[in-house]
Amino acid sequence: MKLTLDNPATVAAPYADRFSHVARLDVPGGALLTLAGQVAVDDAGAVVAPGDAGAQAERIFEIIGALLAAHGAGFGDVLHIRTYMLDLGDLPAYAVVRRRIFPADPPASTTVQVSGLFLPGLVLEVEVTAVSR
Repeated sequence: MKLTLDNPATVAAPYADRFSHVARLDVPGGALLTLAGQVAVDDAGAVVAPGDAGAQAERIFEIIGALLAAHGAGFGDVLHIRTYMLDLGDLPAYAVVRRRIFPADPPASTTVQVSGLFLPGLVLEVEVTAVSR
C-alpha cells in the first residue's frame, strides 16, 4: 500500500495551504480516496453565495468533482458523504443538489448541525470518501 497526499493543480490550493485536499491510499486493484472537507469558495478563496445553501452545495460538488476526476474517479465512486451544516433548515436546498448528483443508489451519509464554520458566510462543508479503480 502507498499513501499519497495531493493538491491537484485543477483545483485552487487549500485555504492557507494548511492541509491536503486528497489523501490517496493505493491498494491492490485501485485506491481509497479521502477528501478534506470542501467549502464554497472561489479560486481566490472568497466565499461563494454567502448564506445560500443551494448555491454553496453547487460550488462544493463542483470542487469535489474536480478532485475526484484528478484521481480517476467520479461521483459514482463515492462511498460516503459527511456534511456539516450551520442550520438543518437548509437541508431541503442541499438535498436538491445531492439528488441531482446522486440520482440513484446514493452513498452512505452523515449530516450534522454545527455551531460554526471557519469563514463568515459559509453554511456547508462536505467531506467524501471514494474509490478509484
